[in-house]
Amino acid sequence: MQRLQGVVAGLYDVEREVDRGGRGAVYRARDTRHDRDVAIKVMLPEVADAIGVHRFLQEISIAARLNHPHILPLYDSGQADGLIYYVMPFVAGKSLKDRLDQETRLPLKDVTRITGEVASALDRAHREGVIHRDIKPANILLVGNHAAVTDFGIARAIDAAENLAETGTGVFIGTGTYMS
Repeated sequence: MQRLQGVVAGLYDVEREVDRGGRGAVYRARDTRHDRDVAIKVMLPEVADAIGVHRFLQEISIAARLNHPHILPLYDSGQADGLIYYVMPFVAGKSLKDRLDQETRLPLKDVTRITGEVASALDRAHREGVIHRDIKPANILLVGNHAAVTDFGIARAIDAAENLAETGTGVFIGTGTYMS
């Protein structure tokens, strides 16, 4: 956390780690310029090596242009001191995974609404030439009474990918349980 605070000093005040996964850690922070809570996701160095720094930053840039009510916006991203990170709004709600862990069966009206909102978000991304590549309940946040797709960090830009090397043999990007 101290390393991250050094990288983002003057922009964000890092408060605490809120989540950790196979690709990185998420920290709650305060955006000092805009006086708002944000989440900063820091990619693990080995993941950055597997994806490629240039490719990751290009994909983040592409995801940043996605503007849709059911896509969590990307505010900022950067690379310094060997860390690659991106910044998004901090959502105090829970993920669809959290809700499914609490309720084994959701009401049909909720399933229909969430599915429609996620499909609408993915349709928007696809129209922009972006494929999410890691859609799963943990990457769907429930904000109030609406779903928001998050974590476009490993998204693939269809047009941009033609100019980049493919993911290496034996390197898996995404969550195995949710891969087709």
